[in-house]
Amino acid sequence: MTDHTNPNGTLLHRHPSNPILTSRDWPYPINSVFNAGATLLEDGSTLLLCRVEDRRGLSHLCAARSVNGVDGWKVDPTPTLVPDADRYPEELWGIEDARIVFVPELKQYVVTYTSYSRGGPGVSLALTKDFRTFERYGVIMPPDDKDSALLPRKINGYWALIHRPMTPLGSHMWISYSPDLHHWGHHRLILEARRGAWWDANKIGLSPPPIETSRGWLTLYHGVRHTPSGCLYRLGVALFDLENPEKCLSRGDSWIFGPEADYERNGDVADVVFPCGYTMNPDGDTINIYYGAADSSIALARASVRSLLEWLDANGSSDRRHSP
Repeated sequence: MTDHTNPNGTLLHRHPSNPILTSRDWPYPINSVFNAGATLLEDGSTLLLCRVEDRRGLSHLCAARSVNGVDGWKVDPTPTLVPDADRYPEELWGIEDARIVFVPELKQYVVTYTSYSRGGPGVSLALTKDFRTFERYGVIMPPDDKDSALLPRKINGYWALIHRPMTPLGSHMWISYSPDLHHWGHHRLILEARRGAWWDANKIGLSPPPIETSRGWLTLYHGVRHTPSGCLYRLGVALFDLENPEKCLSRGDSWIFGPEADYERNGDVADVVFPCGYTMNPDGDTINIYYGAADSSIALARASVRSLLEWLDANGSSDRRHSP
């Protein structure tokens, strides 16, 4: 039976070793590490592409690898992907918050990340086969835009990107399409931040890349509530149609995971849980969700795809674009 009074405790289970990575694990001086993209490598090991903030306040990406995805991490001795402002001026103030998707058609990993320029944060894209060398495509969505991930297969012959532009009218989730990963169009709003006192009022954004299930694209997203003590980041879940991902089939009204542990409540930015990556276990149901905690460490929570879908059946409804 679903526990309606405490859904976050029943759906995502924190690993007892949390936090699994902190600045103390880094082989060179940094301020903090958080918000990691995740993927399984060909040998079954886990790779995290971590956001690392240096002591200037600028971010780069650094890979950490683990056989079991929990401990024994081997961190690259130097930054894996660094800003290259000379060739990519949109990276002047750093690169952040990678999402990783393996694309079978390309036989490569597609990494989307936030590039931070004088004009604000935008979406950039790069391809890699080994996380040693990268083919940068540069900025594909201009500022102010972030929280992006590519769907791993084409939709009606086009690549599809979920992202979060921010305008004076709000910060909502959109989808855009491309024939070649360079040129993007057919932009559509797919999920709107609610208004008023809702937990996901003000702004929302994609968390890890959507998970393809037989019933649709299972999507974890973050919502931000403004409080007298600052912003509060929590997670919700929605389901989108497999062949028409613009269509939201179901959206949970309540949040399912929020900051509770000390390492989530206290840090450089308090009260933040922010996943950017997940991996799937061989059972095809258990997902390992890697999340930034208080912008200061990386933590791990486990969930069941089946349980998330069952929770949506009990607690979700078709999205009302203009919630009161």
